[in-house]
Amino acid sequence: MLDAYLPLVLMFALAGAFALFSVTAAPYIGPRRYNRAKLDAYECGIEPSPQPVVGGGRMPVAYYLTAMLFILFDIEMVFLYPFAVSADRLGLFGLVEIALFVATVGFAYAYVWRRGGLDWN
Repeated sequence: MLDAYLPLVLMFALAGAFALFSVTAAPYIGPRRYNRAKLDAYECGIEPSPQPVVGGGRMPVAYYLTAMLFILFDIEMVFLYPFAVSADRLGLFGLVEIALFVATVGFAYAYVWRRGGLDWN
């Protein structure tokens, strides 16, 4: 009865062995040409500060807004794809529902645009 799971267990074991081998072998076979730019921390285009910010500091809201917009439009695509696949079977009800959904997302987009959330300064 457990014989059916043997290929799955073997695949997980092979994936784990490959991951372990990759992590172990990388320092030995990887390039060793280090320079200052490669050793510096990359902070999304902002010059890294020599001292860590104590107390949290202020983070630009644009980063969070960009992430939220990505999630918003990513979820929109997740909902639009099944509609596109089965639009003929849903009929008028599906058309009205998807129109309401697109209108709601359109209002969110217009709100963000109006508030200047798409302007990257």
